[in-house]
Amino acid sequence: MYFRHSNEMWSTFPELVPGVLLAEGITADASVEDRIASYHATAAERLSRCSEGEMPEIQAWRRAFSKMGMKPTQYRCASEALLRRFRQEGSLPQLHPLVDLCNAISIAFAIPVAVFDLEKVSGDLEVCHAHGSESYLTFSGETEHPEPREVIFADTAGQAHARRWTNRQSGLSAVYQKTRSVLIVAEALHASASRDVPRLIDSLADELASVWSLQTRRGVLSPSASRFDLPAAGNAGARQYRG
Repeated sequence: MYFRHSNEMWSTFPELVPGVLLAEGITADASVEDRIASYHATAAERLSRCSEGEMPEIQAWRRAFSKMGMKPTQYRCASEALLRRFRQEGSLPQLHPLVDLCNAISIAFAIPVAVFDLEKVSGDLEVCHAHGSESYLTFSGETEHPEPREVIFADTAGQAHARRWTNRQSGLSAVYQKTRSVLIVAEALHASASRDVPRLIDSLADELASVWSLQTRRGVLSPSASRFDLPAAGNAGARQYRG
C-alpha cells in the first residue's frame, strides 16, 4: 500500500509540496484544549493583519482551483474554509481531539490538513483525476460520484476519500471514536511551501508525541520521491513508526 500524487498532478502543479505523517494508537479520550489554544492565537494574530483571502497560502490555492476550472470563492480549500469560520465565530467546533488539533494547526499555517482513517482505505491512495465512476460518501450518508477529471483522493477500490482535491473529505474515512491508525496529509502551493510544510509536519509529530506518546513516520514528497509507503491492510495496528 502507498500514498502518492499522480504524474499528471505533478506535471500540472510542479510547485506542490505535500507532507505526510503516519500514526497508530490514536484514542478519542485525549485532552488538547490547551495545546490548540496557541495555534488559535497564531491564526487570530494573522487574521488581525489581513483576511484569509489575502494570505499567500490561500491565494495559491485559489489559483489552483481556478486552474482546475472551479470558482475559488464557491469551492474553498479546507484551510480557507476553517479560517473563514474562525474569523466569523472566533472558534472552531470540537469534533475529535486529533481532528481539533489538525484543524488548529491548519489555520495557524493556513495550509489544508486532511486526516484519513487508514482502516477505511482500501489498497493504495492516490491524488488523481477522477474517472467519474468513483463513489464518495457524504457525512449525511449519501453516495455521490465525482465529476470526470475532478481531482480526488482515490483508493484501489474506487472510493473517493476527498472531492475537489482539498475542498471536502469523505465521511467514509473520517476520524471517529474508534479510529486508531491515521494518515495525515498537508499540501501547499505557495512560494515558501518547501519551508512551511516540513515545519507543519514536525509540529504535528511533536503534538502526537506529547498528547498520545506516539511514534510517527513522516516525510515530504516531491516528483522524484513521490511515494509514501503505508502498512498493509490489517497490519496497521501491529506496527509503530519512529520519527
